Amino acid sequence: MTGLCEGRVAIVTGAGRGIGREHALMLAQHGAKVVVNDLGGEVDGSGGTMTPAQEVVELIKEGGGEAVANGDDVSDWEGAQRMVNQAIETFGGLDVVVNNAGILRDRMLSNMTEEEWDAVIKVHLKGTFGPARWAAAYWRERAKAGETNDARIINTSSVSGIYGNPGQTNYGAAKAGIAAFTIIAAQELHRYGVTVNAIAPGALTRMTENLGMGQASDEEKEMMHPRWIAPICTWLASAESAPVTGRVFEASGRVLGIANMWHRGPTIEPVDDPTEMAQAVKQLMAEAQPNSDMQGAPVTGPGRPTPY
Repeated sequence: MTGLCEGRVAIVTGAGRGIGREHALMLAQHGAKVVVNDLGGEVDGSGGTMTPAQEVVELIKEGGGEAVANGDDVSDWEGAQRMVNQAIETFGGLDVVVNNAGILRDRMLSNMTEEEWDAVIKVHLKGTFGPARWAAAYWRERAKAGETNDARIINTSSVSGIYGNPGQTNYGAAKAGIAAFTIIAAQELHRYGVTVNAIAPGALTRMTENLGMGQASDEEKEMMHPRWIAPICTWLASAESAPVTGRVFEASGRVLGIANMWHRGPTIEPVDDPTEMAQAVKQLMAEAQPNSDMQGAPVTGPGRPTPY
């Protein structure tokens, strides 16, 4: 049976473990040739080894697929270019970039260090920009030369970014930035035959086991297994997903959904007198929908936007 991604060439960053590993394996099962990128670092980004990436490559080859390991740092400008070039030189082209690599440096805002902020923003946000940018340039040049693209960028956002989670101002800001990046890049790259979407996953991995999920029951752990994220990624990487772009999908063993993102809510006439602003804001707050929690449900409480 022909797979959804038969013959397509895909890069998956952070593919040595967790969600990225499941992405790479399922893409290969559906016929994709995969560049398995992983720096092999710890959850906080320290250290590095090619072993995780190489192990995934071996699993893909044992299953009859094609794959190559890559150990470049996704947040390094030249490293991101090398990764894209490796896919093109090894497999003759590039069709899909899955930006999945990430780290955590959780800390409450009042205690967060500059280094903790910079490290997370660099890996998640710049680490999405770099591979996407070099791939976009490749596809643009192909389009300008009269060639046809049916290409995909699939980014990794988070419910922490689109809904919010205390202790993750750095991570959440990066993931919200990736959601915005996705929408704008989709608008820019459509003309070149490229779609851009994002996934906000819910899974139990090395990165989440210290966030209160490590004590989950066996049933809960199964529902939060990272394998539940791979099907939407594989479909988005396929030719079938061509009509879909600029969207953020939530995915876990509990739900598959789509985030509505920002919409303008209630409006009134402009106010030019600050002494009248309290009444104006009271009206807007009364008509506005509350923000959502990490499960997408309306929420109020300490520190949350509440009715005026």
